[in-house]
Amino acid sequence: METIKNFLLKDSKNCNDLGLLLFRAVVSLALFYGHGMGKLSKIFAGQEIQFMDPLGIGASLSFYMAAFAEGICALFLLMGLLSRFASLILVGNFLVIFFFHAFLQNEGFDGLELIYLYLVPFIALTLTGAGKYSLDHYLLKAS
Repeated sequence: METIKNFLLKDSKNCNDLGLLLFRAVVSLALFYGHGMGKLSKIFAGQEIQFMDPLGIGASLSFYMAAFAEGICALFLLMGLLSRFASLILVGNFLVIFFFHAFLQNEGFDGLELIYLYLVPFIALTLTGAGKYSLDHYLLKAS
């Protein structure tokens, strides 16, 4: 009974780090498989790129930036490599998506819900870092 009480009421660094690992893995895998992998596949297959241009920098560059964020940064975050940097890039990516859909497309909350569900975890991971179970931790520990 004491073990259950301690688990529920006391702060455990191991549990926090396991929670960050699970959180990081679920969010980054969902983003990679849902969005990043398709974009990277288009690039590597040499397919024609048709994409919106929310920043006024051209559709191709916008697509490559989104592919980098949703593909490469999602994988970095999964591994816990440059986690805060990758999360910050993803926060920027989803802020652009949010403003594009909220103000240029005039979508209501229903259209923005998925954006919030990605944006908030990436803000949290930018603030917390990846935790002990990450390449960042092992690389910093080794140096």
